[in-house]
Amino acid sequence: MATLLHIDSSVFPTEASSSRAVTEAFRTHWQEQHPEGTVVYRDLAAQPVPHINAAAHTAGFVDPASHTPEQAAAFAERVRLIEELEQADAVLIGAPMYNFSIPSTLKAWVDNVILIGRTAGETQSAKGTPVTIVASRGGAYGPGTPREGYEYVQNYLTAALADGLGLDVDFIVPELTMAPQNPAMAELIPLYEASRDRAFEEAAAKAKQLAERLAA
Repeated sequence: MATLLHIDSSVFPTEASSSRAVTEAFRTHWQEQHPEGTVVYRDLAAQPVPHINAAAHTAGFVDPASHTPEQAAAFAERVRLIEELEQADAVLIGAPMYNFSIPSTLKAWVDNVILIGRTAGETQSAKGTPVTIVASRGGAYGPGTPREGYEYVQNYLTAALADGLGLDVDFIVPELTMAPQNPAMAELIPLYEASRDRAFEEAAAKAKQLAERLAA
């Protein structure tokens, strides 16, 4: 049975969050394809994982037998998150853009699962795992737009997850999500609606394609 690791990081509930709405749609289509499968769900806004501290960081570079009690406790939490990633057949991440980058809660998760000698470096224990990232954003930051140079969500997650961990990263990008709330963006509402519709279509298509890929 296939296992999907689903991670949300938006501070807003589903009805007010584009990333959560699209990850929920993806997950629904995934479960239709995998009725006997398992979903491991982490809501990083509701239950944040610990940010890396000195004990958690240094514990990753020494023999576990020599860990201090503080290092052992911090490292156990990292291992739990790493094992969830390693045991997943696919990963789904909601990554809204906050102030040009990802939420700090999602950064904390990334920092925990990057471990040289296990998930990163020469080994890359989760290498090849498909990851679908819903990178929602209030404006437009795609190639050719005035704010292209301020896009630090896709760029960062590609570097950290694809290059760093060897994961097979794919993106769904609903954008202009602030148009319905910001009067100055009112003329962009049709573009926002088109982007939203496209994101839901991609969620359905990519969930089905992934199911077929894993069944092959």
